[in-house]
Amino acid sequence: MIRKFIKKLSRKFNKKGIGNSDVSLFQKFSLPQKFLLSQKFLLPINYALPLLLIFGLSFSAVDIPKVQAAYKSNSDTETEIFDYIENRRRERRANQLTPEQEKLLADIEEIKYQLPGEIVEGKVPVAFEGDDLTYNAATGEFIATGKVDIIQLDGYRFQSEEVTGNVKDQEVRVEDRGHMMQLTPGAPRVTLDGYNMIYNYGTKTGTTDYAEGKAGEYYITGKRFEFYPDHLVVYEGTQTKCGAQVPDYHVSADRMEIWPEQIMRMYNVKFWIKDRLVGTKEYEERKIEDEGRPYFPRVGYSSDSGAYIEDTFEIPIIDNVRGVINAHIETKHGVRSSAEIQYENRGLDMRLLYGFYYDSNSKWIRKSPGLLTNYTKHFGGLPLSYKLEYEVGNWRSDEVASTHHKFEAALYHDPIIIDKKYILLLQTSYTITRDNVKSPEDRGNTTVRGMNYDIKLAREFDDRFAAFIGYKYTKNNSQNSLYEYENPDDYSGKALAGISYQLTPKDRFVVGLKYSTESGHLEDVDYYWYRDLHCSTAVLRWRAKRKKVEIHWQFTPW
Repeated sequence: MIRKFIKKLSRKFNKKGIGNSDVSLFQKFSLPQKFLLSQKFLLPINYALPLLLIFGLSFSAVDIPKVQAAYKSNSDTETEIFDYIENRRRERRANQLTPEQEKLLADIEEIKYQLPGEIVEGKVPVAFEGDDLTYNAATGEFIATGKVDIIQLDGYRFQSEEVTGNVKDQEVRVEDRGHMMQLTPGAPRVTLDGYNMIYNYGTKTGTTDYAEGKAGEYYITGKRFEFYPDHLVVYEGTQTKCGAQVPDYHVSADRMEIWPEQIMRMYNVKFWIKDRLVGTKEYEERKIEDEGRPYFPRVGYSSDSGAYIEDTFEIPIIDNVRGVINAHIETKHGVRSSAEIQYENRGLDMRLLYGFYYDSNSKWIRKSPGLLTNYTKHFGGLPLSYKLEYEVGNWRSDEVASTHHKFEAALYHDPIIIDKKYILLLQTSYTITRDNVKSPEDRGNTTVRGMNYDIKLAREFDDRFAAFIGYKYTKNNSQNSLYEYENPDDYSGKALAGISYQLTPKDRFVVGLKYSTESGHLEDVDYYWYRDLHCSTAVLRWRAKRKKVEIHWQFTPW
């Protein structure tokens, strides 16, 4: 019915393009000042001013923003490559359109197809569909009732049982409950249900009260939402990635801002586990697609550390500078925390370090203090990145203390995807490590320098099964270095392999193997069980060769 009605109108009028005609349907049909249309309607406004509105807005094709998932495990057999594969799978799921979003895009395409003439650049059509419409041409006021559906062709949809507004003011109002969706270029996907919606298509600004829905991967609520052309503001809002009816965890803030570059800024922040307040913070900034630093405590157990609990606290100082406290308490060694002052800007990362640090083998080192400088940059349009890193500081373990120096120049290739099934990771680096021993005096100074290589090839057989092989050579090892920290092996050449299998939607199992190319022995066999607990994840790791067990639990970062 809609198609026939539009085509009939199209034949009646010129096809110079939307926005080119100065004569409205109201004038051509000599309609009365007030009329009621008791049928479904969907018309181009230049030909039917009372029914379809066209405003002078910038037009661009609807773009689907990318969502980057992130999760990193703790492995000594290089099974982190499976995390990369899992993150790609989560990214695909996160970027998959819901049926409602697919319908919006399909409706937009159908409306564009049915419009007589081409869309004039700089003008975005807005289509109304409903059962009844009352319009007053003198004032511009209209009332639409009965399953009202409003679509702006650059990716907005509003739905309600009754909508009022004003054509001249380019404003739409929903006094009762309304539903809105945003699929605009470069911005997070937003779906909201709220009350007292007001939206101006001309200025792309609006408000709604007591709303809830999703922005990107976050479930959000708020007492008041404000829409602007370049961002969204939520007052007295909450956000979480936990989709449970009563979330296991959430963050609340007096004010939240969501910007097109996928950045979320929050002010006067509170962190909650269920209904229990566990922390506060004046300001927090996150990229929506990035895991970033974890919000909530992590707990677990390992054969080396016993039971532990750890958390990270940030203190903003000035722009690009913050203080960070990494709190860690365990049953075997007590408090093993650290504090940092961090500066990050345009690829430069500088950190003043003090306290205890541990690696994936639970090897500890105390830095008192240390200075780490890191610069990372991508080579323009090339698929390459480089890193320059230098660290200096006073290091101490249970056996030895020294002034530690380390320089590294590294070159990375972007992940190479082959035939959509294979993933090739390549990197190389040159390092110089020097330790000037302070105590005991009978220990000599050490200097290790040389090249390092890392190559891995993984295959994703299907959505459940993946495997990888690889080779890694690290010049530093526990035999030629002063510390075992970050040097767990007494050999340099390593052949690697592993498999990952998703047994059930909630259970994934991983096996990682490490083989010494120097001794010809299988040195490490690690087994992992990842258990999805809906809004949190538990990881069981059994180190078969070392007879050690680890259990880690944390809230999911996706």
